Amino acid sequence: MTIATKAAMTDHRPLEAGLFRDAMALMASAVHLVTTDGPGGRAGFTATAVCSVSDAPPTLLVCLNRGSSAYESFSRNDALCVNTLTAEQSAVAGAFGGKTPMDERFASATWGSLATGAPVLEGALVAFDCRIVERTAMGSHDVLFCAVEALAEPAEGEGLVYAARRYHAVPRTQQESETPPLRRLA
Repeated sequence: MTIATKAAMTDHRPLEAGLFRDAMALMASAVHLVTTDGPGGRAGFTATAVCSVSDAPPTLLVCLNRGSSAYESFSRNDALCVNTLTAEQSAVAGAFGGKTPMDERFASATWGSLATGAPVLEGALVAFDCRIVERTAMGSHDVLFCAVEALAEPAEGEGLVYAARRYHAVPRTQQESETPPLRRLA
C-alpha cells in the first residue's frame, strides 16, 4: 500500500478519478458491444462494465456513461443487446469505442436481431437480447438492469478481454469446447 493510498483511507477524501481509472485498467474484463434500436434510433458502444445480476430471472447489469454519444438513443429505447466479442472482433470493438459516427460503427460488421429487435452481432461469442427493466443514476453513469429475453447461438473462437489498456485473446479450455450448446430463452 502506498502512502497516498493510506492517506486517502485515513482522511476520508474522495479518491482521485485518475488513480481509480489506473487501478481499474489492471482488471481484465470481457469486451462487449452493447447495441440498441427503437424510437431513439440505432446506437452502440464498447463496454467492459457488464455483469450478471441474477439467473432467476436472467438479468444483466450494463453501465452507460451519460456523456456517451450513444446515451440519447439508449435513454429513449427499452431494449438492448449485449454482444460478447471474440478475439477476432477487436477491430469492431475499436470502431464502437471511439468517436466513430454510428453509421460507420454498424457498417463495420453484420447484424441480425432476436426477440427485442436490438442489433445482434453475427459471430459474437454470445449475445444476450434484453429489455431494460430499471435505470439508476450513479455518478457519471446510468446503471441499466436488463432482463434477458433471448440468447444467440454461441460462436467459435477465443474470448476478448481488455486489460492494461489493450485487448487480449482468451483461449477456450478443452472443457469449454465440450460444454453442450446453450438453450435459447425465447
